[in-house]
Amino acid sequence: MGFFSCNCTCRSGCIALAAIASTIIGVITAFLTITATITVTPAFLWVALGIAVGFLAILTAKNGNSTGPGVRSCACPALTSLLVGILGTALTSVVLLAITFAATSIIGAIITGLLLLFLSLILTSAACLVKCVYRCGCTSDDD
Repeated sequence: MGFFSCNCTCRSGCIALAAIASTIIGVITAFLTITATITVTPAFLWVALGIAVGFLAILTAKNGNSTGPGVRSCACPALTSLLVGILGTALTSVVLLAITFAATSIIGAIITGLLLLFLSLILTSAACLVKCVYRCGCTSDDD
């Protein structure tokens, strides 16, 4: 079995909680950006892009050798969510690096909110994937 194989049959709703938490973070960030309470610096955008590329490299390296019947049981929703977060973070950070928006621009606030939504989705989905792979919260010990 590969690294991402997981035979855990319990459904904790970790991905749903991750998506809800990430959406709340994104909305709060967009609101704080439109009110000019926070700004996004290019250094933060480069770090966000680096985090996305790093997670993509790790995901590609570890997923290449994971085949087996248990891969789809609980890892696939976490991997899908993680991949959405990676691609969304890379796309929105490149857009914000390429185009300079005014500090109180509505479009800039929305894209900044999306950036933080996707970035927090990476982190929370990675936590869900770790929870899935190491069966944290599951009471069954069957392999």
